[in-house]
Amino acid sequence: MPYPTGVLPAVLPALLPGVLSATLLAPPAAPGVPAAPPAPAAAAVAAPAAPGAAAPYDGQSQHGTALFSVRSANNAAAQEFTVGSSRISRISVYLASAAATGTVTAQIRRDKADPATALATRTLTLASLGGAGAGWLEFPLTADVTPGASYYLHLQATTTENKAIAWYGTKNPVPASLTSWNYDRAYWGGWHAETNRLAFHVNPAGSARCGESEPCYVPATALAARTAGLLTNGTAVEAVAPSFAVGASYVDGSNVLRLPSGRWRYLPPGASASAVVPADDPGALARIEESRAWLAAGRVPGTDPVRRAAVQRALLSMRALLRPNGAFAAGWSPAWEYSWPRDGAFAAVAFAATGHDEEAYRILAYDAATQRADGTWEARTKLDGSGPPDNRAWQLDGNGWVPWATWQWYRQAPGADRDERLRALYPMVARAADRAAGSLTADGLPPASPDYWELPTDAPNIGTAAPLLAGLDAAADLAAGLGRTEDADRWAAAARKLAGGIAAAFAPRGYPRTADGAHGRDSAAAFMAPPFNPAPAGLRAALDSTYQALLLPNGGLSPGNDPGFSWGSYAWTASTTFFALAWAHLGGSADTAKADRVLDWVLSKRNGLGELPETVNGSGYPSSVAPLGWTDALLVMTAAARDGNPLPTPPLRPAP
Repeated sequence: MPYPTGVLPAVLPALLPGVLSATLLAPPAAPGVPAAPPAPAAAAVAAPAAPGAAAPYDGQSQHGTALFSVRSANNAAAQEFTVGSSRISRISVYLASAAATGTVTAQIRRDKADPATALATRTLTLASLGGAGAGWLEFPLTADVTPGASYYLHLQATTTENKAIAWYGTKNPVPASLTSWNYDRAYWGGWHAETNRLAFHVNPAGSARCGESEPCYVPATALAARTAGLLTNGTAVEAVAPSFAVGASYVDGSNVLRLPSGRWRYLPPGASASAVVPADDPGALARIEESRAWLAAGRVPGTDPVRRAAVQRALLSMRALLRPNGAFAAGWSPAWEYSWPRDGAFAAVAFAATGHDEEAYRILAYDAATQRADGTWEARTKLDGSGPPDNRAWQLDGNGWVPWATWQWYRQAPGADRDERLRALYPMVARAADRAAGSLTADGLPPASPDYWELPTDAPNIGTAAPLLAGLDAAADLAAGLGRTEDADRWAAAARKLAGGIAAAFAPRGYPRTADGAHGRDSAAAFMAPPFNPAPAGLRAALDSTYQALLLPNGGLSPGNDPGFSWGSYAWTASTTFFALAWAHLGGSADTAKADRVLDWVLSKRNGLGELPETVNGSGYPSSVAPLGWTDALLVMTAAARDGNPLPTPPLRPAP
């Protein structure tokens, strides 16, 4: 595949500096002893003073150090504070937990040591927060208080796990701060005043709310993915980090993010960085209306509201990944910010199938501009079209995918000028088809080459042969439609030769990865089905056996089971969705039931923002990047088929 395998990164310390440090992950030497060295502090947040009173001390944002363990009945911590208001509605603390189960209780007390003086109490479960993790944790609770009087924010956690739960803060001076307290019966013998200060907010508002400049409590499982969503203004793109997606949601029909605070984050026109604005900000509303109008100009397939919502999100994400010049980024993280002909072809077809002709054609025009003189494409190009980022080996399957996508676009394009626009693309199609036809050897197969795994094979592979067959059939049909009879006959003859080679070498073995059968099964067997190729006899049985061979315990599919290469426990959403697409287009009742089961599994792996990830790890969590444009396109195409609008399949033209 075009991307590195998804790996659960050890990124809590990287994304949230100082969080779950090595010392915190292990039990501290003595309960209550600071668990990590101090980190550089940010400026403290100063609350406005009440009229005629000293400035209240009701917030401290610095959280470079895991100060106090609060993980058992013998451990607790408290922060003295004052407020300028007469009512408390919520508090927040910066918490890190290596435990996945248990509870965390916050109280507002008049006396730090006396639970009977509690004015308000709220308990949250770690399981409901997603388990082990770190970040700002908000407790909704209500208490009437006296402005200027001293109160104590008390925090206590319980867990049966022998793992740390710590309240973070700073050892650096905090102007005008009040005392923190640490209760550790075994170590201190009771309450102990500290010179450290704990990170907390009373009545957090504005930028003090988590999810704006600081992350909400994010479970470690969410950090298996590098990205969680996308913001865009039509030219620039910004990835939403998983640590800032917790508790957030997109405003319907848009790439504007509604934050836990109720405010919105969006990418203003001409900006390269997002801004947090009040809800209903005019600039954000304009972006919302623009994207909703774009959706309304096309179609959003889906047999039920859940699928329609998923397809809508996929279309918006694909649009965000499409650059103004027609380059289609695989995802929005450094290793994915390139344009692969394969991914772009699928995106072009999905756009065309949903009535977004301009986007589909823009991708194909980019393909024409970046095609090499020999009719092939680089494995991937920089998004500015300037060329490849490295010397990664090119893959011949692009010579099938691009003509196939051009044919699919043509079948869906508005009739007024589609022939004229096709003629502009035709030289690209001709060069690609001639190179594909010329690559076939005496046995009718293309040479051994890297496939969509982006790994070389020592024998011809189905991941190249099947797309080339679709592309040759597509090119022949386009040529015939334009009256290019000689081209049509030449490419149709090559397609028949290739079909014969596939039937002889791959079909008897159930369409394995390579023609010699020595490299296991491959999810590319689905490329022999519509909407790529007319289904040959025996394909249904081959799809069933391949699916079962590649099925993982987490419910998704590995791309293949080549004994010489392992994908580990990671399921790839694109490879899994290949089968939903194939079964949806085969169209029998048993086929569509299988398609629905696979599609439901894929949709169950969307993250909290509704985005589809590239991979799902062995524990069943989204990983790598989200969204992945290829999977989005496959979802759109599959949903269209299940909506009663299957994509056409290029015909295999018979011999004269």
